[in-house]
Amino acid sequence: MVNRALITLALFATPMLAQAEKLAVVDMGEVFEQLPQREQISKSLKAEFGDRVAEVQKMQEEMRSLVEKQQRDGALMSDTQKTELVRKMESLKSEFQLKGKALDEDMRRRQGEEQNKLLVQVQKAINTIAGKEKYDMVLQRGAVIFVKPEADISSKVVEALSKGK
Repeated sequence: MVNRALITLALFATPMLAQAEKLAVVDMGEVFEQLPQREQISKSLKAEFGDRVAEVQKMQEEMRSLVEKQQRDGALMSDTQKTELVRKMESLKSEFQLKGKALDEDMRRRQGEEQNKLLVQVQKAINTIAGKEKYDMVLQRGAVIFVKPEADISSKVVEALSKGK
């Protein structure tokens, strides 16, 4: 009975082995690092947020100069001047935190939007390559422990996106 089960299992397993799937992997991190569009996105975001970044940096410099003034001239200042300086520093600090946080959130949001656009392009390139080379499945590089270098199509994806810009 055990022999019959083994023979039956062997007969069913043979067709499955004959139809081995053609697999590929893509290292998405490597693809995103090498894309020329990444630098274009970075430049456009710097241009978009440049004024706000400069404003926040100016506020930071102003806060530094007020702290230096307090340390340097604190002993010579009257109580009124000290109180006024502390209030000015606290006001500037709270404004800096608000603007800095808003800027950070806006930049992250826009960067995410741009990365999502790029991800769609990467997905299309992967689908095109998989179709042309008749891959049955394309996996993320981190999902596999070992893969032959020939099965890694990351460089092909970067090349396709570099040509298409």
